[in-house]
Amino acid sequence: MSYNDKEIFDLIQEEQERQKTGLELIASENYVSTDVLAAAGSILTNKYAEGYPGKRYYGGCEVVDEIETIAIERAKELFNAEYVNVQPHSGSQANTAVFHACLKPGEKILGFDLSHGGHLTHGSPVNFSGKLYETSFYGVEKETGLLNYDKIQSIAEKERPKLIIAGASAYSREIDYERFREIADSVNAILLADIAHPAGLIAKGILQDAVAYAHICTSTTHKTLRGPRGGIIIMGKDFENPFGEKLKNGNLKKMSSLLNSGVFPGNQGGPLEHIIAAKAVAFKEALSEDFLKYIVQVKKNAKVMAEEFVKREYNIISGGTDNHMMLIDLRNKNITGKQAEEALGKADITVNKNMVPFDDQSPFVTSGIRIGTAAITTRGLLESDMSSIVKLIDNVISNSEDENYIKECKRLVNQLISDFPLYKV
Repeated sequence: MSYNDKEIFDLIQEEQERQKTGLELIASENYVSTDVLAAAGSILTNKYAEGYPGKRYYGGCEVVDEIETIAIERAKELFNAEYVNVQPHSGSQANTAVFHACLKPGEKILGFDLSHGGHLTHGSPVNFSGKLYETSFYGVEKETGLLNYDKIQSIAEKERPKLIIAGASAYSREIDYERFREIADSVNAILLADIAHPAGLIAKGILQDAVAYAHICTSTTHKTLRGPRGGIIIMGKDFENPFGEKLKNGNLKKMSSLLNSGVFPGNQGGPLEHIIAAKAVAFKEALSEDFLKYIVQVKKNAKVMAEEFVKREYNIISGGTDNHMMLIDLRNKNITGKQAEEALGKADITVNKNMVPFDDQSPFVTSGIRIGTAAITTRGLLESDMSSIVKLIDNVISNSEDENYIKECKRLVNQLISDFPLYKV
């Protein structure tokens, strides 16, 4: 196909080739289906639709109203939810909307320390969450790499936050949302579960159901949900909220209105209806038995991969994984996260450098890398392939300054992944 803007479309082709020929191990990335891709690139991108279905500020929204309503209903079915907002452009903006709906500037939040595995929006001083709100943090234990819920309870009792955030961007163990809810209730705080990473596993019952325990959940729609880049806000059914009333009937309506307003006009204008259509397609896919098989395989692959790293004396924070990812401390391998990321990139293995708990390197260098199995599982790789992948990673890290050796590893990577097409024609 011929395009007028050759410069840009040549680069898109280059990126397609990069994705096709390499091992994608960034824990927050995945590959969408051709149907999701088609919806995201559809003519719906032309339509402005500020507001919500049936209550728009623009004409001509009859079709997108139907599409957005379908997306909402599918997400509600997927998460057994009472309320879903599918408009957030990202997980960060979903969190922003919840903060706007539930807090006033200057009120206190308790979040997962970024350097221990949390997210920027959980109170980092460089983020809106750290600039607009008074922050306090919990982290993992130095000896185990695990969350200590009794310590989190103590911090909550001392700090008395208005909002507690349960969720992570680099924590490989299952989060106990039920225990977090007990902590939140004990200090009369709102519990926000940020399930951006494990959403696909939670939706299919592989991990504890955050929606059943948290007052509000936020998530991205990519990562383990395998949809387009975007965000959602979710509320579950029939439980006590911090105001002492059931989250149903009038009070659910009130909270829903606050959250909707937190998204629009609180921090967004027109929703991306082409992305909402792609979300709807992804939710339908996630409701299928095929997706259940897929997400079970994601977890199996991660478990085996973690075991293979441990065999090679890599220090996985917490010693293993319960989800789709692992955080690896490379200090005993005498290489920084930045150096490892760059060397692996030359071999067409994509990871991201990442801070580890109690890191002594800067965030621009780091002592670790974060690895996930969602994308390679989408390509069709199984447990039997994990040993080969870990061996390749270990070979590159062990010979990170040997350009010729890395070129040979790249050849082996390209050969391995060639048996697993990105998109079957």
